[in-house]
Parts: sequence; structure tokens; C-alpha cells
Amino acid sequence: MTPNQIFRPAAAIFDMDGLMLDTERPMLNAWIIAGQKMKWPVTKEIALKSIGLVGEDIRKLCLNELGSNFPYDEFDILLHKLFDEEFAKGIGLKPGLTELLDHLEKLHMPIAVATSTNRNFAVTKLKIAGIANRFEIMACGDEVANGKPAPDIFLLAAKRLKQNPGQCIGFEDSAAGLRGLHAAGIKSVFVKDLIEPPDEVLKTVWRRYVDLSEAKELFVPI
Repeated sequence: MTPNQIFRPAAAIFDMDGLMLDTERPMLNAWIIAGQKMKWPVTKEIALKSIGLVGEDIRKLCLNELGSNFPYDEFDILLHKLFDEEFAKGIGLKPGLTELLDHLEKLHMPIAVATSTNRNFAVTKLKIAGIANRFEIMACGDEVANGKPAPDIFLLAAKRLKQNPGQCIGFEDSAAGLRGLHAAGIKSVFVKDLIEPPDEVLKTVWRRYVDLSEAKELFVPI
């Protein structure tokens, strides 16, 4: 990193599923199982398109892909039942997360979660994963008018951190999340989980890493 590229962030904002928590693979399986139980052709491709989206946007996705007669409400209830059963078994952390969080804690760096998941479910997942105590500040899908790729969740997270969005760094694994960060004026860090975003989204990315621990270089003592 050359001198003219140095940026000292005032805070860090983290997506949850797929970025910190290894939840997207079991979630994809739940989509397919729910479709099979209801005898609807819910494919992996449809499930992948849902990553990073929130309630009404997921409904629109399903109706667009499966037809206006798709019983979404029934599907959604079954899907969340399967989610609960799967996550009750435990939730793993993504590689490098603990190392990065430890590093940020030593630097007293303010951090927040910005997730499309509703608050109650998000807190439950963070508790199961053993990192709920790491985050006092959260912005969740049921607390904003528009979900990702709108910037609302990230702007709310920055507001609760009491920081200018332009002074924050945001971590994401989804195209919707990266679009949201860009729209919010927050420098984005992309760590791939399941999907490679389109080129036009990748062009907005500030930094890209394979492992979250690699991002420690962005946070140095003053």
C-alpha cells in the first residue's frame, strides 16, 4: 500500500451470514429441502440469488422465478423451521474472523454488524456461534425501510457507531451487500464465500481478501 493509498478507518462494519458465520451453505440446503417437501422446483440457483436480500425482496425473487401462484408464505415458514433445526446443531466461524476481531479489540476499534436478518434471529445466530458479546452495535433487516442493495442498513450502522460513513470500512461477501456499501459511501472489503459478484460490482470494491485475517493490515496503531 503506497502512502497516497493510506486510509485510517474510524470503525468497521461487518455483514453476518457468509462473511462472519458459515451459514450460507446450510441455508442453501434448507431452500432445496423446503422446495422438495412442498414439491416445488426450488433450485440452488434460485437460493443463491437470495443471498444478501431481505424479506420482501426474497418474496419478489421467488414469485418471479417460480410464478405468482407460488405459496411463498407457507414456504417461508417451512424454510425458517429448517433454518432453526440446522443452526441448533451449531454455527461455524469463517476463517480468520477471530484473529481479525482480536486485532480490532486491541486497537479499541468500534465495530458493528449490518445484516439483512431480523434482529432476534441475528442475535440468536451470533450467540450460537459464540460471538454475540463481540458486538454491542447492530443494524438489522427489520430496522430499515429498504434492505441491501440499498444503503440503509450500512448508514444505520454508521449512525449507531457515531461515525461518518466515509470514515468506515465495510466487510461483505455478497453482491447486494457490496452494492449497498458503495451506495452508502463506505469503503468495501470483499471476502468471497459462495458467489463471485459481477464485474461491475467488483469494480466498486476497495480491497479484496481470501481470509478475514488478511484485513488486519488495514487497521494499524496510530
